[in-house]
Amino acid sequence: MLNLSSTDLVENLEYLSKQFNRYFPFSIFLFGMIGNILNCFVLSQPNLRMNPCAYLFLISSIANIISITFGLATRVLSGWHMDLAAQNVLICKCRAFVVFVSRTIAFWLIAYATIDRWFSSCILHQRRQMSSLKNSQRVTKIIILASVLLYCQMIYCYDVNITAAPLQCYGKNVVCRSLTDFTYATITVLSPLLIMCIFGLITISNIRHHYYKRALKRKAFKVNPNNKTTFKSVSIQRRRRKRINRYLHHVLFVQIVFLSILTVPQAIEKIYTTLTVNTKKSSLHMTIHKFIYNFVLLLTYLASGLPFYIYTLCGGSIFRNTLLNLLRKIIPNYN
Repeated sequence: MLNLSSTDLVENLEYLSKQFNRYFPFSIFLFGMIGNILNCFVLSQPNLRMNPCAYLFLISSIANIISITFGLATRVLSGWHMDLAAQNVLICKCRAFVVFVSRTIAFWLIAYATIDRWFSSCILHQRRQMSSLKNSQRVTKIIILASVLLYCQMIYCYDVNITAAPLQCYGKNVVCRSLTDFTYATITVLSPLLIMCIFGLITISNIRHHYYKRALKRKAFKVNPNNKTTFKSVSIQRRRRKRINRYLHHVLFVQIVFLSILTVPQAIEKIYTTLTVNTKKSSLHMTIHKFIYNFVLLLTYLASGLPFYIYTLCGGSIFRNTLLNLLRKIIPNYN
């Protein structure tokens, strides 16, 4: 028997979870959809769409739209006891498959964007050539195919009316839950984040090295005024390309920080669930776990909805100017 305080805590947490599912997902859905749709329009503009990193951001935004649409729509309905995924087995399986696949695609595209930025910052010309739109398109196809194959298990594993689980549409047995949780935590979240951090740090090191070499060249030019070399020979097109690359470096690093903060908690929760799958839990323990599950799950959707606002606020003038020019085309009287 639970004592009175434990019973009250269970009721309070269940009530809080319901309120989270009613209002928080709807807010994330609105600003996430608006942000990612605007991302798609802006990143499709001529001055950005041919950049390999911008292309990866574009496809990642499309994946985020799919993830938010299939994932949060049912979360909003579940807060009002109208979750179709909890009642229809086909909707349950399709929703789980699409959400996991689209989120994996979005994460790994950002991870490869970090590798692309490393390519573009390398001293070796051969490596810089690896940063190309063609390579980004190839890798995108590979990531999509690998993500689909990785989560084919969801078609079998997920079922409706599952008891003793955070959601009614969930893994139908211990093996399925452990496999899904471990795969999601390690392959979907932690592995791409590790790649982002490693190549992000290497890219920062390369950029610092470039600045150091440039400073030495400027110093040598001042010492020897007869030097024929001039920095004014750089074409306007090349300068613009460098500005876009600097902008992409900046927003990518900021996005990595937010992705880490908002997605690592769910990865930890998944690993904890896998490690304690055979541990007997009390009613209070299960309620606390369900509350944490819902909270960290919503954080991941928040991560999917943030990119546009990161690009707008942290990316300098290029993204904002492109957005303003786009709005002027759509809204004639917009200033």
